[in-house]
Amino acid sequence: MNPLEIALVVTTVAVGALLQGSVGFGLAMVSAPILVLIDPRLVPAPLLFGSLSLTVLMAYRDRAGIDVFGLQWALLGRLGGTAVGLYALSRLSGDRFILAFGVLVLIAVGLSVSGLHPRPTRRTLLGAGLASGFMGTTTAIGGPPMALVYQHAPGAKLRGTLAGYFIVGVSISLAALAAIGRLGATELRLAVLLQPGIVVGFAVSNRLIGRLDGGQLRPAVLSVSAAMALVVILKELL
Repeated sequence: MNPLEIALVVTTVAVGALLQGSVGFGLAMVSAPILVLIDPRLVPAPLLFGSLSLTVLMAYRDRAGIDVFGLQWALLGRLGGTAVGLYALSRLSGDRFILAFGVLVLIAVGLSVSGLHPRPTRRTLLGAGLASGFMGTTTAIGGPPMALVYQHAPGAKLRGTLAGYFIVGVSISLAALAAIGRLGATELRLAVLLQPGIVVGFAVSNRLIGRLDGGQLRPAVLSVSAAMALVVILKELL
């Protein structure tokens, strides 16, 4: 990557980290479609490492709001979803992966705007964890299924529970990617590249919690994510 691309990568990740740190989601939804256009190697493992760093910081900050009961069942589902995601990755070539990535981003957006209002029961948490594990392992975007279940929770509970979930869930996905050879020295170097954006975005989010209106930001984030997913798909088809 040239210096301009590196600057764009760091800036994109910083914006995503700012949004997620403020309203509970946004890092992968905003940054993944852009990162995969700049360099497909940035997704999923390096971005998952960035997500792990951010969620550790968020979980500590919002630790009082973590729903331990919900985490147990969601993480059980995450294990199954990760296994399915690994199988999918092992069967997809580079071009097919990028195309499938674009489609999965659109599915994530669709889940976010579906209007569904599931309650956080054992069944819904297992299902959300399963879907999140598959999407997180293949695209680094595992937030929408879990955010759907906790969409009506208070801000601290939403941010804290999702952060706690992703600390364990992302670690599972990273270990699984390493097991199939999708996490090596190259991915680790790219992961380091993302860290300044993560730190800056989180630091700014600490000052903006309560000021940003999640209701207004949500449509903007989803619109950008959908538009970039369509660009990724069209780039591969044309």
